[in-house]
Amino acid sequence: MKPNSKTSNPSNPLAQLIFASRWLQMPLYLGLIAAQAVYVFHFGVELYHLIGAAFGNQGDIDALVKGIGYASEAKVTSLNETIIMLVVLALIDVVMISNLLIMVIVGGYETFVSRMNLQDHPDQPEWLSHVNASVLKVKLATAIIGISSIHLLKTFINADNYTEQVLMWQTLIHITFLLSAVAIAYTDKLMSRDEH
Repeated sequence: MKPNSKTSNPSNPLAQLIFASRWLQMPLYLGLIAAQAVYVFHFGVELYHLIGAAFGNQGDIDALVKGIGYASEAKVTSLNETIIMLVVLALIDVVMISNLLIMVIVGGYETFVSRMNLQDHPDQPEWLSHVNASVLKVKLATAIIGISSIHLLKTFINADNYTEQVLMWQTLIHITFLLSAVAIAYTDKLMSRDEH
């Protein structure tokens, strides 16, 4: 008689303990959900200041200028294109980091903890159906490149407030992220080709 694959094997408690230890990751994912809530709150605060500044509220303008690190010889009394662009890039940055968090929370839980059984759910993310550790790695690497690109663009737009050394180091760090992502994707491609 074949053993039922769905029943646990009580004769090996050590293996069961090791397998059950994956649930120790649950507090980590709950912590990331809390971090996601903080990002949503931060996004709301920045958007509130942007809308208030668009209507000429000086307190909101000052909060935006301070938040983005924009320096001007004269006191900023109204929004200009550079400030708006920097604030919008900051909002995009928050969204991209939030997307990265969702990938780690949902993909990591599905890959390393337990199945979510979302096959028939209409809102199931497209990428979740074929997620595994290597796919998750490549997706995270490309998301980090996107976030780094936004930071670099913000720095270049506001370049007058940074030294050449800061600009150089941010560019080198971005290139390092880019090369790392290419190496990860290439390694993953080689490994999947070997498996097939």
